Parts: sequence; structure tokens; C-alpha cells
Amino acid sequence: MTKPAVTYELLHVDKNSGARRGVVHTPHGDIQTPVFMPVGTQATVKAMTPEELKEEVKADIILANTYHLFLRPGDELVKEAGGLHQFMHWDRPILTDSGGFQVFSLGDLRHITEEGVEFKSYLDGSRHFLSPEKVMKVENNLGADIIMAFDECAPYPSTYEYTKNSMERTTRWAARCKEAHSREDQALFGIIQGGFYKDLRQKSLEDLIPMDFPGYAIGGISVGEPKDLFLDILNYVGPQMPENKPRYLMGVGTPDYLIEAALAGIDMCDCVLPTRIARNGTAMTWNGKVVVRNATYERDFSPLDSECDCYTCKNYTRAYIRHLIKNNEILGVRLLSIHNLRFLTSLMERVKIEIERDNLKTFRDEFYLKYGYTKE
Repeated sequence: MTKPAVTYELLHVDKNSGARRGVVHTPHGDIQTPVFMPVGTQATVKAMTPEELKEEVKADIILANTYHLFLRPGDELVKEAGGLHQFMHWDRPILTDSGGFQVFSLGDLRHITEEGVEFKSYLDGSRHFLSPEKVMKVENNLGADIIMAFDECAPYPSTYEYTKNSMERTTRWAARCKEAHSREDQALFGIIQGGFYKDLRQKSLEDLIPMDFPGYAIGGISVGEPKDLFLDILNYVGPQMPENKPRYLMGVGTPDYLIEAALAGIDMCDCVLPTRIARNGTAMTWNGKVVVRNATYERDFSPLDSECDCYTCKNYTRAYIRHLIKNNEILGVRLLSIHNLRFLTSLMERVKIEIERDNLKTFRDEFYLKYGYTKE
């Protein structure tokens, strides 16, 4: 029997929470978990070079987006270039999502059938069609280490009937994806759906786990719902996911959600948030958010975060970065992006240490107090 492309090694479980410390082994290197994964939608993490991601941010893995790369430059071109790793000059692991979330967020611009989804390109209005089989072909061409099954992400709020039909279609599509997936050097993860209905989440788990995917993700939360609903579903689904495989929570990037995900036994999270808020002049720090474009920082010659070890905090002041942002200088966005990404990777480094100490719940409470969060 061939060895799976991606495997999970459990190193330690926090005895006070169930949080997991582990390693995901992939063809392009190991991922120390729990991990935050920077998002490179268009085969680039915005404003970052691969060298900065490795040396300054210390990222083990990054994401790219199937939907966007399918539209431009096209998966066949990426394949011709030698795959994503070669195309974007990144020699560590890559994960590609299926494009499901992007397609289903198009609203009236898309039409869902059992066969797949027809949609209009946001670029030029041209019509395209994605089926589970087509998505697998695209992701096989892109060549990431971890690829995601094509799923339907139900919006929040959705009726029980809509969510049930959506979840059942996701299950059928997962089976079609598994059948169509053709590369042994890639791991195809299944996605658990079911919205905010626990019986539907349970059914999704029961249907997908016997398919024996090498990893599983929770989709369809962190889509605009209140935090108590997010935590309710996260803490219901997370501990029920297979113990011997990576557990991935899609689309989460705020510090509180990352810590809560780890407490629920999640290994992998991703989000565009750190680079997005950087473009708006906002920094994450160990003492809360700093909106550096605000006038209060005009003569603040301290670093963004005195506790941060990133290139930005070691070399530049809040006053200088504010000056750059106010004048729409690209360097300002780059410096904030480096900082925000490094803040989240360093947060997860600390989370790993606290799991090994069986202390993550206490750390969570202390962090919330310092950051200005409440538990609910």
C-alpha cells in the first residue's frame, strides 16, 4: 500500500482542554500544529516575498485560491510552469481551497445544480462551470500538497431545509471529488458542513468519516454569525473529528478565534484578515488592535508592539508607519503586513508551548484580559 501524501503525528494533548500539539507531514515539509496559515489568494500573500514569509513571518505553509487561479492565469498555465511551488517560488507546503466559498458567495451571479455550479466571472462577466470533477482537475494541475473537496457553503442565516440540502449535496460532491482525484502526492481533505444545526453537522460527520479522507475541515462557520453560535458548533464538531488526521477550521484569523479553535482540538486555521487590515492601517498587538493611521500616533516613536520580534517592530516606529499609510506609500502596507502575519504565527508558537504545559485555558483567559476580549 502506498504511503499517504500527508500524515498527522500527535505529540501531546492538553489534559485540561483537549487541545492538540502535533505535526502534519507533507511532501514539501512538516507543519508544526496548531498553525495559522497565511492566505495567498492569487498565488501570492499580498505584499510579501516568499523569503519574507519564511524568514520574517516564519510561515510553515501558505494557501492559494482555486477559484481565482482558475479564472486567472488559468490552471493549465500553472501546470505548464511546473505547478504552484515552482510558479510562485515557494518550496514549503501549500494548501488550495476548492473555490466553493467564492463561487457560492456570488449570489445571483451563480446557479447551483446537482452537477455543479455555473457562474459569471467577476473579471469580465464570462460564464464558467465548476463541478467536483472539474475542481479536482484544476487542483491537480495547481499541484498543492493539500487540496480541498468542492463543497457548498450555506450562508448565514439559512433555513433548516436549505442547509440540509446543501450539506447532503456537499457529501455527494465529496464522493465525486474522491473518485476524480488523481494525484498520489496530494492529500484531498473532506469538508464538514451543516450550518448551525447540530443534527446536520452530526450527519455530515457520519457520512464523511467513512470516506477516509486524509484530513477533514469544518466549513460554513465564521461566516457572520454571533460568537456564541460559532463556539457552540466549533466545540461540538471539533472533538468529533478523527483523532489521527489533521483538523482544519476554514476562514478564521482573529486571535480569539485561533485560540478557541486550538482549545477545540483544531490543528490548522487560515484567513486573509492580517493582510487585509494592514491595508487599512491596523496592527494586531499583544495589547490589542492599534489603528496606526489615527492622529494619536503622529508623534509616537515607539514600535508597533514592544513584545514583537518582527522586522517592522525592530526597525520602525508607529509615527513613521502612520506617515507611510497616510501618504499611501506601499512600504507602510508591507511593514504592517509583515507585523500582522508574524504576530499571528508567534501567537500560535505560544499556543503550542501552552498546550505542552497543559495550560492553554489559563493562557486564553490571561490573553483575553490583556487584549480586551470577553469570553463570550
